Amino acid sequence: MDDIQKILPITTIKKNLLDIIKEMADEDSTVTVTKNGLPVGIMMTPDRYEGLLETIEILSDQKVLESLVASGRDFGSGRVVSHEDVWTD
Repeated sequence: MDDIQKILPITTIKKNLLDIIKEMADEDSTVTVTKNGLPVGIMMTPDRYEGLLETIEILSDQKVLESLVASGRDFGSGRVVSHEDVWTD
């Protein structure tokens, strides 16, 4: 997932809301809404929002984080199993 991909003034969004929403859905993009040049909101697709909530949930679970760190160490030290080895009988 990329960071915020567009920054648009609220007047542009008001004039082109349907087109902007269609483009966001097609590109799975995020838009920062500005008013008087300052950010006042973020628009994102439901998929991006759900992904953000899942990421927050993962980062708030200490056991999951410890598991990820251990997996990273295993990978870094070459302790890995190939896809083929995992799925063979």
